[in-house]
Amino acid sequence: MGGNYRWRQLHSSCPIQTINFRSAKPGNSYPSKKTLTSQSNKKLQNSSTSDSDIVKWNIAITTHMRNGRCESALRVFNSMSRRSSVSYNAMISGYLKNHKFDLATDLFDKMPERDLFSWNVMLTGYNGFIDEAREIFDKMPLKNGISWNGLLAAYVQNGRIEDAKKNGEMEEARRLFEESPIQDVFTWTAMVSGYVQNGKLGEARTIFDRMPEKNSVSWNAIIAGYVQCKRMDMARELFEAMPSRDASSWNTMITGYCQSGDIAHARNLFDNMPQRDSISWSAMIAGYSQNACSEEALHFFVEMQRDGERLNRSSFTCALSTCSNIAALELGKQLHCRLVKAGYQTGWFVGNALLAMYCKCGSIDEARDAFQEILEKDVVSWNTMIHGYARHGFFWGQRL
Repeated sequence: MGGNYRWRQLHSSCPIQTINFRSAKPGNSYPSKKTLTSQSNKKLQNSSTSDSDIVKWNIAITTHMRNGRCESALRVFNSMSRRSSVSYNAMISGYLKNHKFDLATDLFDKMPERDLFSWNVMLTGYNGFIDEAREIFDKMPLKNGISWNGLLAAYVQNGRIEDAKKNGEMEEARRLFEESPIQDVFTWTAMVSGYVQNGKLGEARTIFDRMPEKNSVSWNAIIAGYVQCKRMDMARELFEAMPSRDASSWNTMITGYCQSGDIAHARNLFDNMPQRDSISWSAMIAGYSQNACSEEALHFFVEMQRDGERLNRSSFTCALSTCSNIAALELGKQLHCRLVKAGYQTGWFVGNALLAMYCKCGSIDEARDAFQEILEKDVVSWNTMIHGYARHGFFWGQRL
């Protein structure tokens, strides 16, 4: 225990805190529909509550929900003497984004008045849940383009390969697409993305070629499809034909070339990018690391810092993997210090890479400490630690 404490002191002076948010209980957490309706009818009597106060409360609700603090948002909501439709929609949207579907449905059912926006919030919140989304869609008194696109997205997101073949979600999505009274660029793009995600590149290209209007998301979706199928020639052809490229377009191509082992083309694109982001740098670091170019990978990691780009989880993971490959323990320890300051060491994504680096470099005590720091260990965490013990001759008497 003392060794672990000293290890944490060495790598960070900041305490690690774990916040556990308990789910609010439906039914008695907020007033009934009768009470809410009564409060809504007394709006004129609550003249002391100004519109600016409501706006402030709504912002507080949104902020709490964005940070996963559902109970705090509910306390703000219950303290409001007067609520607008935005207040309800902020609560419902927050519940849905935090996967508290029962609470969202309960509050939605108790709304004094629902507008089209409220229905669309519920519909789009069930993205990927076909039955629930379809039920909401069928109950809607009015529908607009967002409604149709929301239902279509539910089929597209759920229609992944095996499920699509078994249940025919993509076929149903195509039927909805053809029946939709509003076919905008988002509707078309959803279909292109859906077919790409299901590995049906031919159908995706057919829809793409039929599109009366395309945006950068449409182009990026079809390019990503060719990249996934290792058709870099077609991906490059579409990339060159794009009327306007964004960072995602460049990053998709760079990633594709790196995964294909064509680092030269990836580097050429990287050097010619009008504006790079952290994904661009991470893609190149990963590409060099995966293609056994350890020196270049670490060079790019350093240059990423010098360029002022924020080091993300992917860049740390790739740099640590490179240290593992060349057994650069001291450099790995330096990276460890940096990622602790960034607050990444407790997550399994970076934590597993750190763990693997110490195991491969033969520092089993540091590996064990890294293992204990991972808050939510997955099967890779356990297997890496077990393999590390076995590799260095610790077969018995070890406790994880």
